[in-house]
Amino acid sequence: MEDLAVKNVAAKTVAPVASGHNWPRNDGTELDLGWVVDQRVNLSAAERRVATLPGRRTVKKDAQAAWLLKAVTCIDLTTLNGDDTAERVKRLCAKARQPVRQDILDALGMGNRDITTGAVCVYHRFVSTAVEALEGSGIPVAAVSTGFPAGLIPHDVKLREIEASVADGAKEIDIVITREHVLTGNWQALYDEMRDFRAACGDAHVKAILATGDLKTLRNVARASLVCMMAGADFIKTSTGKEGVNATLLVTLVMLRMIRAYQERTGIKVGYKPAGGISAAKDILNYQFLMKDELGREWLEPDLFRIGASSLLGDIERQLEHHVTGAYSALNRHPIG
Repeated sequence: MEDLAVKNVAAKTVAPVASGHNWPRNDGTELDLGWVVDQRVNLSAAERRVATLPGRRTVKKDAQAAWLLKAVTCIDLTTLNGDDTAERVKRLCAKARQPVRQDILDALGMGNRDITTGAVCVYHRFVSTAVEALEGSGIPVAAVSTGFPAGLIPHDVKLREIEASVADGAKEIDIVITREHVLTGNWQALYDEMRDFRAACGDAHVKAILATGDLKTLRNVARASLVCMMAGADFIKTSTGKEGVNATLLVTLVMLRMIRAYQERTGIKVGYKPAGGISAAKDILNYQFLMKDELGREWLEPDLFRIGASSLLGDIERQLEHHVTGAYSALNRHPIG
């Protein structure tokens, strides 16, 4: 079936393919310690804002299908397991090229659109494998770096790891900060570290992973977000996916408001990436709603919004199939890699 309403909504909503990205870059600013230490978070107000989101925002049927297709284009399709192999990475890259089955896209009236994921994210060991598998697709390879996930290797080794991934073809580098700098309030050290990471990335985009589940307070999250943006982070990212608590809507709200404050003061747009624990289609819709409410429509594009996930894509594809057939299929019919 070809639903004209879905076709019209999706045509307005689905982003261009990766090769069409208009990558914003953040050159950074001088460290403003006064601005950093002035940050406060009203916990009860933030909790109320997040708690009311699902009740105030909802989309159904055609509109929901369009929002979910948009989410697909923002996924950093990820495998970061100790048992990763080259063949698994190649399968993941094949899925990134064709994230939604052709018959589902045809039924949605989107069969002629080249829909891909936003990127493929892997360890350094598999960067060259992924680059080769994605050749000609326009899909960038993102590499986790700087001693991911703990970030406790020597600083010079972190810089060499970044440089090696860039040399192998990674267009995006997901670095992890040293949490100790945040927990001890050593903002100058965090700024200097991030500046070094940014310099080592060269032309590659840099995403700063804050590991928010390790930072103890929302105030620390707000301050660390600001410092990393001042130091040149193109994206700020919640988590490695390996912490006890990963992405949450509450942490997202705080980070988005820091992005907004940074843009208002500097004119620079910084992207946002929630990662870890986002596996259900209904959950990613809430993140999209919050992004649009707090930052505007532009932050729903893969240039400024990424989702670190793997199993999420399978559930989105399953929900889209339900939309066009009226029946839920088993998850094993929607393999990721």
